[in-house]
Amino acid sequence: MTSVLYDNPGPKTRRRIRFWTAVSVVALAAIVGFAIWQVARKGQISADMWTPFADSGLWNQLFSALFSTIKAALLSIVLALVLGAVLAAGRLSNRGWLRWPAFVVIEFFRAVPLLLLILFGLFTWGQPLAFIGEAIGASPPDAFAALVVGLTLYNGSVLAEVFRAGINAVPRGQSEAAYALGMRKTAVMRMILAPQAIRMMLPAIVAQCVVALKDSALGFIVGYQELLSFGKRIYQGAAEIWQLSQPPVVTTLVVIGAIYIAINLVLSWFAGWLERRMSRSTKLAGKPLTAAQTGDEVAAADAVPAGVEPPN
Repeated sequence: MTSVLYDNPGPKTRRRIRFWTAVSVVALAAIVGFAIWQVARKGQISADMWTPFADSGLWNQLFSALFSTIKAALLSIVLALVLGAVLAAGRLSNRGWLRWPAFVVIEFFRAVPLLLLILFGLFTWGQPLAFIGEAIGASPPDAFAALVVGLTLYNGSVLAEVFRAGINAVPRGQSEAAYALGMRKTAVMRMILAPQAIRMMLPAIVAQCVVALKDSALGFIVGYQELLSFGKRIYQGAAEIWQLSQPPVVTTLVVIGAIYIAINLVLSWFAGWLERRMSRSTKLAGKPLTAAQTGDEVAAADAVPAGVEPPN
Protein backbone atom coordinates (compact mmCIF):
# COMPACT_ATOMS: atom_id res chain seq x y z
CA MET A 1 0.00 0.00 0.00
CA THR A 2 1.27 3.50 -0.81
CA SER A 3 0.52 6.84 0.75
CA VAL A 4 -0.31 10.02 -1.11
CA LEU A 5 3.20 11.51 -0.93
CA TYR A 6 5.56 8.53 -0.86
CA ASP A 7 5.76 4.73 -0.91
CA ASN A 8 5.56 3.02 2.45
CA PRO A 9 9.00 1.65 3.43
CA GLY A 10 9.62 -2.06 3.04
CA PRO A 11 11.29 -4.39 5.59
CA LYS A 12 14.85 -3.47 4.51
CA THR A 13 14.14 0.28 4.63
CA ARG A 14 12.51 -0.02 8.05
CA ARG A 15 15.57 -1.84 9.40
CA ARG A 16 17.78 0.89 7.95
CA ILE A 17 15.62 3.60 9.57
CA ARG A 18 15.80 1.87 12.96
CA PHE A 19 19.57 1.46 12.65
CA TRP A 20 20.26 5.12 11.85
CA THR A 21 17.79 6.22 14.52
CA ALA A 22 19.73 4.22 17.10
CA VAL A 23 23.02 5.63 15.82
CA SER A 24 21.65 9.19 16.08
CA VAL A 25 20.42 8.62 19.63
CA VAL A 26 23.77 7.17 20.70
CA ALA A 27 25.66 10.06 19.05
CA LEU A 28 23.42 12.65 20.72
CA ALA A 29 23.81 10.94 24.11
CA ALA A 30 27.59 10.90 23.61
CA ILE A 31 27.64 14.64 22.86
CA VAL A 32 25.50 15.44 25.89
CA GLY A 33 27.58 13.15 28.09
CA PHE A 34 30.81 14.76 26.89
CA ALA A 35 29.44 18.23 27.64
CA ILE A 36 28.37 17.17 31.14
CA TRP A 37 31.77 15.55 31.75
CA GLN A 38 33.58 18.72 30.70
CA VAL A 39 31.45 20.85 33.00
CA ALA A 40 31.85 18.40 35.89
CA ARG A 41 35.61 18.23 35.33
CA LYS A 42 35.81 21.98 35.94
CA GLY A 43 33.73 21.65 39.11
CA GLN A 44 30.79 23.68 37.78
CA ILE A 45 28.08 21.23 38.83
CA SER A 46 29.46 20.22 42.21
CA ALA A 47 27.31 20.57 45.32
CA ASP A 48 29.04 23.83 46.29
CA MET A 49 27.94 25.48 43.06
CA TRP A 50 24.29 25.06 44.11
CA THR A 51 24.82 26.76 47.48
CA PRO A 52 23.47 30.20 46.38
CA PHE A 53 20.15 28.65 45.38
CA ALA A 54 19.58 27.28 48.87
CA ASP A 55 19.22 30.87 50.09
CA SER A 56 15.57 31.95 50.38
CA GLY A 57 16.54 35.62 50.16
CA LEU A 58 18.12 34.95 46.77
CA TRP A 59 14.88 33.45 45.48
CA ASN A 60 12.93 36.51 46.60
CA GLN A 61 15.24 38.70 44.53
CA LEU A 62 15.12 36.20 41.66
CA PHE A 63 11.34 36.34 41.54
CA SER A 64 11.51 40.15 41.65
CA ALA A 65 13.81 40.06 38.62
CA LEU A 66 11.44 37.61 36.94
CA PHE A 67 8.57 40.02 37.55
CA SER A 68 10.62 42.77 35.85
CA THR A 69 11.10 40.48 32.86
CA ILE A 70 7.39 39.68 32.70
CA LYS A 71 6.48 43.38 32.93
CA ALA A 72 8.66 44.27 29.95
CA ALA A 73 7.55 41.24 27.93
CA LEU A 74 3.83 41.63 28.69
CA LEU A 75 3.72 45.34 27.90
CA SER A 76 5.66 44.87 24.66
CA ILE A 77 3.42 41.96 23.62
CA VAL A 78 0.24 43.97 24.17
CA LEU A 79 1.62 46.98 22.30
CA ALA A 80 2.95 44.73 19.52
CA LEU A 81 -0.48 43.15 19.05
CA VAL A 82 -2.06 46.60 18.72
CA LEU A 83 0.68 47.86 16.38
CA GLY A 84 0.50 44.67 14.32
CA ALA A 85 -3.27 45.00 13.91
CA VAL A 86 -2.94 48.65 12.81
CA LEU A 87 -0.15 47.90 10.34
CA ALA A 88 -1.99 44.87 8.97
CA ALA A 89 -5.12 46.99 8.43
CA GLY A 90 -3.02 49.54 6.55
CA ARG A 91 -1.31 46.80 4.56
CA LEU A 92 -4.69 45.38 3.49
CA SER A 93 -6.18 48.78 2.65
CA ASN A 94 -7.25 49.61 -0.88
CA ARG A 95 -5.84 53.12 -0.48
CA GLY A 96 -2.25 53.45 -1.58
CA TRP A 97 -1.46 56.27 0.86
CA LEU A 98 -2.19 53.81 3.69
CA ARG A 99 -0.88 50.62 2.13
CA TRP A 100 2.60 51.80 1.08
CA PRO A 101 3.60 53.51 4.35
CA ALA A 102 2.48 50.40 6.24
CA PHE A 103 4.54 48.25 3.87
CA VAL A 104 7.66 50.39 4.40
CA VAL A 105 7.31 50.37 8.19
CA ILE A 106 6.79 46.61 8.31
CA GLU A 107 9.73 45.78 6.07
CA PHE A 108 12.05 48.26 7.79
CA PHE A 109 11.50 47.06 11.34
CA ARG A 110 11.55 43.42 10.30
CA ALA A 111 14.93 43.94 8.63
CA VAL A 112 16.67 45.89 11.41
CA PRO A 113 18.19 43.62 14.12
CA LEU A 114 16.36 43.91 17.41
CA LEU A 115 19.55 44.58 19.35
CA LEU A 116 20.24 47.65 17.19
CA LEU A 117 16.71 48.92 17.81
CA ILE A 118 17.17 48.60 21.57
CA LEU A 119 20.59 50.27 21.57
CA PHE A 120 19.35 53.06 19.29
CA GLY A 121 16.28 53.51 21.49
CA LEU A 122 18.43 53.94 24.60
CA PHE A 123 19.92 57.14 23.12
CA THR A 124 16.75 58.45 21.43
CA TRP A 125 13.35 57.57 22.85
CA GLY A 126 14.64 56.01 26.10
CA GLN A 127 14.87 59.27 28.06
CA PRO A 128 11.65 60.94 26.75
CA LEU A 129 9.67 57.77 27.48
CA ALA A 130 11.32 57.06 30.82
CA PHE A 131 8.12 58.15 32.60
CA ILE A 132 6.57 54.80 31.52
CA GLY A 133 9.24 52.90 33.41
CA GLU A 134 8.92 55.21 36.40
CA ALA A 135 5.16 54.67 36.50
CA ILE A 136 5.52 50.90 36.91
CA GLY A 137 8.67 50.94 39.00
CA ALA A 138 11.12 49.64 36.37
CA SER A 139 14.84 50.19 36.87
CA PRO A 140 16.40 51.97 35.11
CA PRO A 141 13.35 53.53 33.46
CA ASP A 142 15.11 54.70 30.27
CA ALA A 143 16.46 51.19 29.63
CA PHE A 144 12.97 49.79 30.20
CA ALA A 145 11.50 52.22 27.65
CA ALA A 146 14.21 51.39 25.10
CA LEU A 147 13.61 47.66 25.55
CA VAL A 148 9.81 47.85 25.36
CA VAL A 149 9.73 50.13 22.31
CA GLY A 150 12.31 48.01 20.50
CA LEU A 151 10.40 44.82 21.21
CA THR A 152 7.14 46.49 20.19
CA LEU A 153 8.45 47.74 16.84
CA TYR A 154 10.08 44.46 15.89
CA ASN A 155 7.35 42.07 17.05
CA GLY A 156 4.57 44.39 15.87
CA SER A 157 5.95 44.34 12.32
CA VAL A 158 6.23 40.54 12.41
CA LEU A 159 2.71 40.16 13.80
CA ALA A 160 1.40 42.49 11.08
CA GLU A 161 2.50 39.95 8.48
CA VAL A 162 0.98 37.15 10.58
CA PHE A 163 -2.34 39.01 10.70
CA ARG A 164 -2.24 39.75 6.97
CA ALA A 165 -1.52 36.12 6.12
CA GLY A 166 -4.32 34.96 8.43
CA ILE A 167 -6.86 37.30 6.86
CA ASN A 168 -5.83 36.26 3.35
CA ALA A 169 -6.11 32.58 4.33
CA VAL A 170 -9.86 32.87 4.93
CA PRO A 171 -11.71 31.52 1.86
CA ARG A 172 -12.49 34.31 -0.56
CA GLY A 173 -16.13 33.32 -0.81
CA GLN A 174 -16.68 34.48 2.77
CA SER A 175 -15.92 38.10 1.97
CA GLU A 176 -17.64 37.96 -1.42
CA ALA A 177 -20.84 36.73 0.19
CA ALA A 178 -20.66 39.52 2.78
CA TYR A 179 -20.12 42.16 0.09
CA ALA A 180 -23.09 40.72 -1.82
CA LEU A 181 -25.23 41.39 1.26
CA GLY A 182 -24.15 45.04 1.19
CA MET A 183 -21.67 44.99 4.09
CA ARG A 184 -18.85 47.51 4.16
CA LYS A 185 -15.21 46.41 4.19
CA THR A 186 -14.68 47.36 7.84
CA ALA A 187 -17.73 45.34 8.88
CA VAL A 188 -16.60 42.39 6.76
CA MET A 189 -13.17 42.53 8.36
CA ARG A 190 -14.52 42.84 11.91
CA MET A 191 -17.44 40.41 11.75
CA ILE A 192 -16.52 37.87 9.06
CA LEU A 193 -12.78 37.63 8.39
CA ALA A 194 -11.13 38.45 11.73
CA PRO A 195 -13.02 35.88 13.89
CA GLN A 196 -12.14 33.08 11.46
CA ALA A 197 -8.55 34.25 10.96
CA ILE A 198 -7.81 34.44 14.70
CA ARG A 199 -8.21 30.68 15.09
CA MET A 200 -5.72 30.08 12.28
CA MET A 201 -3.30 32.75 13.52
CA LEU A 202 -3.31 31.68 17.16
CA PRO A 203 -0.29 29.29 17.02
CA ALA A 204 1.82 31.88 15.20
CA ILE A 205 0.75 34.65 17.60
CA VAL A 206 1.68 32.57 20.65
CA ALA A 207 5.00 31.62 19.05
CA GLN A 208 5.78 35.30 18.54
CA CYS A 209 4.81 36.04 22.13
CA VAL A 210 7.31 33.40 23.24
CA VAL A 211 9.95 35.08 21.04
CA ALA A 212 9.18 38.43 22.67
CA LEU A 213 9.53 36.90 26.11
CA LYS A 214 12.91 35.42 25.28
CA ASP A 215 14.09 38.59 23.54
CA SER A 216 13.35 40.58 26.70
CA ALA A 217 16.67 39.14 27.94
CA LEU A 218 18.34 41.65 25.59
CA GLY A 219 17.57 44.25 28.26
CA PHE A 220 20.74 42.87 29.81
CA ILE A 221 22.70 44.82 27.14
CA VAL A 222 21.27 48.22 28.10
CA GLY A 223 21.39 47.65 31.86
CA TYR A 224 17.74 46.81 32.51
CA GLN A 225 17.45 44.84 35.76
CA GLU A 226 15.71 41.73 34.48
CA LEU A 227 16.21 38.00 35.02
CA LEU A 228 19.42 37.53 33.06
CA SER A 229 20.99 40.65 34.59
CA PHE A 230 20.25 39.30 38.05
CA GLY A 231 21.80 35.97 37.05
CA LYS A 232 25.02 37.80 36.21
CA ARG A 233 24.96 39.44 39.64
CA ILE A 234 24.59 35.99 41.25
CA TYR A 235 27.73 34.44 39.80
CA GLN A 236 29.74 37.66 40.03
CA GLY A 237 29.09 38.04 43.77
CA ALA A 238 29.17 34.35 44.65
CA ALA A 239 32.82 34.36 45.75
CA GLU A 240 32.26 37.16 48.27
CA ILE A 241 28.81 36.24 49.56
CA TRP A 242 28.95 32.43 49.65
CA GLN A 243 32.79 31.99 49.72
CA LEU A 244 32.89 29.84 46.60
CA SER A 245 36.13 28.97 44.88
CA GLN A 246 34.78 29.93 41.44
CA PRO A 247 31.66 31.66 40.08
CA PRO A 248 28.69 29.28 39.59
CA VAL A 249 28.14 30.21 35.96
CA VAL A 250 26.71 26.90 34.73
CA THR A 251 24.34 26.34 37.64
CA THR A 252 23.08 29.91 37.38
CA LEU A 253 22.43 29.52 33.66
CA VAL A 254 20.66 26.21 34.29
CA VAL A 255 18.31 27.83 36.83
CA ILE A 256 17.63 30.87 34.63
CA GLY A 257 17.06 28.65 31.59
CA ALA A 258 14.67 26.42 33.55
CA ILE A 259 12.62 29.48 34.55
CA TYR A 260 12.35 30.61 30.92
CA ILE A 261 11.36 27.10 29.85
CA ALA A 262 8.67 26.93 32.54
CA ILE A 263 7.15 30.25 31.44
CA ASN A 264 7.16 29.20 27.79
CA LEU A 265 5.48 25.90 28.68
CA VAL A 266 2.76 27.83 30.52
CA LEU A 267 2.25 30.03 27.46
CA SER A 268 2.06 26.98 25.19
CA TRP A 269 -0.44 25.31 27.52
CA PHE A 270 -2.58 28.46 27.57
CA ALA A 271 -2.50 28.65 23.78
CA GLY A 272 -3.60 25.02 23.49
CA TRP A 273 -6.39 25.56 26.01
CA LEU A 274 -7.58 28.70 24.20
CA GLU A 275 -7.51 26.95 20.83
CA ARG A 276 -9.53 24.02 22.16
CA ARG A 277 -12.04 26.38 23.76
CA MET A 278 -12.46 28.37 20.55
CA SER A 279 -12.87 25.17 18.53
CA ARG A 280 -15.48 23.91 20.99
CA SER A 281 -17.37 27.21 20.79
CA THR A 282 -17.37 26.98 16.99
CA LYS A 283 -18.71 23.43 17.08
CA LEU A 284 -21.46 24.40 19.53
CA ALA A 285 -22.42 27.34 17.32
CA GLY A 286 -22.96 24.99 14.39
CA LYS A 287 -24.56 22.19 16.42
CA PRO A 288 -28.00 21.06 15.17
CA LEU A 289 -31.06 21.42 17.36
CA THR A 290 -31.62 18.72 19.95
CA ALA A 291 -34.76 16.65 20.12
CA ALA A 292 -36.03 18.65 23.09
CA GLN A 293 -35.54 21.94 21.27
CA THR A 294 -37.26 20.58 18.17
CA GLY A 295 -40.18 19.34 20.26
CA ASP A 296 -40.59 22.76 21.89
CA GLU A 297 -40.72 24.43 18.48
CA VAL A 298 -43.33 21.93 17.25
CA ALA A 299 -45.44 22.54 20.36
CA ALA A 300 -45.17 26.30 19.82
CA ALA A 301 -46.25 25.92 16.21
CA ASP A 302 -49.23 23.77 17.22
CA ALA A 303 -50.30 26.45 19.70
CA VAL A 304 -50.82 29.00 16.89
CA PRO A 305 -54.54 29.37 16.14
CA ALA A 306 -55.82 28.08 12.83
CA GLY A 307 -55.64 30.56 9.97
CA VAL A 308 -52.83 32.53 11.54
CA GLU A 309 -49.35 32.16 10.09
CA PRO A 310 -46.59 31.42 12.61
CA PRO A 311 -44.04 34.19 13.09
CA ASN A 312 -40.77 33.99 11.14
